[in-house]
Amino acid sequence: MKAMGLVLVVILGGMLIFGSLDFPLWGDPHSPASSHVSPYYIEHTLADTSVPNIVTAVLADYRGYDTMFETIVIFTAGIACIFLLRTFTSVEPVSRLYRHVPTGITLRIKKGGKVPEDSSDFERLDAAWVPYDLIVKSTCRRIIPFIQIFALYVIAHGHHSPGGGFQGGVILGASLILFAIAFDLRSAIRRISERLTAFLCALGVLIYAGTGALSMLYKANYLDYGALAGLLGVDPVSARSHGILIVEIGVGIAVMAVMVILYYNLASAGRQDEGL
Repeated sequence: MKAMGLVLVVILGGMLIFGSLDFPLWGDPHSPASSHVSPYYIEHTLADTSVPNIVTAVLADYRGYDTMFETIVIFTAGIACIFLLRTFTSVEPVSRLYRHVPTGITLRIKKGGKVPEDSSDFERLDAAWVPYDLIVKSTCRRIIPFIQIFALYVIAHGHHSPGGGFQGGVILGASLILFAIAFDLRSAIRRISERLTAFLCALGVLIYAGTGALSMLYKANYLDYGALAGLLGVDPVSARSHGILIVEIGVGIAVMAVMVILYYNLASAGRQDEGL
């Protein structure tokens, strides 16, 4: 079986290398992309889409199908990770750690033992618990809102500066992961549950695909945002700019949710009970 797999990899690799021989030379100014495609984007992007950032216009408008399927790939990867990593079997640990909140005293309760009677004053800790760090938690609590604001700025301002849904979604997901690391996994899950992350992951793809379907309802091509001019109350060129923003929001939501799903399962070995 291994030998057959090796043969298939070698054959496929050889075919890819053979096909690459027909590619134009790197940086060739006379290649089809440099002669026909790129000049059109450079000369007509602002007039066609009212978007100064050519990269954003290409990704979310001219090549909107590619970006939509990239978002679907991210969504599929997130769902696949849930199936592969998530485990629903409950494994009772040998002992559990509890911290008495008023005094800060830590207790270890062995398996089968009872939590102290005044359990409302006790906070359950992870097995890999580290002592409370005022500096780390206070710093993260103050900088996370600014990170999230910057993430929203990157998504919303991707038309005019480097950024967009992928970059903003990564920053937004990183802020949530930072919260989970600074505090604990259960605190993060209480705020953004597993079901909510899965819903947001699907919602992001739905926003992107739904925008294209909405264009078809107005008798235009799929992902032709100019058809939404009447709905948005703007001219067709501005409607393409607004359509790019809508799909970028969908991409950002999907990327953020998949990042959080991955962290939840990797940090807790799929149990989402005790994590880093």
